[in-house]
Amino acid sequence: MANDTDWSRIAELYAELAALVRSPVIELNRAIAVSMAESPQAGLAIVEGLLGEPALGGYHLLPSVRGDLLHKLGRYEEARVAFEAAAAIAGNRQEQDLLRRRAAEAAAMSSSS
Repeated sequence: MANDTDWSRIAELYAELAALVRSPVIELNRAIAVSMAESPQAGLAIVEGLLGEPALGGYHLLPSVRGDLLHKLGRYEEARVAFEAAAAIAGNRQEQDLLRRRAAEAAAMSSSS
């Protein structure tokens, strides 16, 4: 279970790995761990720093993770845009459908707030 996971330790391990190997994917994974250990805002700060990373330009998980963190922060319209961007570059129909559903959910939350 996610609640039983030592997210602080996982974030530490990703930080150690990032010190050894420069990889935007490692940083994205660290952002997820940090968001779970500290807060969605802390994870989002890392994700925002990756937005201009050329290696992640076509990587649908970057806007997907960003959308999830924005959604957790109640920033639903921004989350919708991020999920739609992720769906546009996702490689398979199941991921596209999931991301479009998340975008629709965020849109519904945005219009009700």
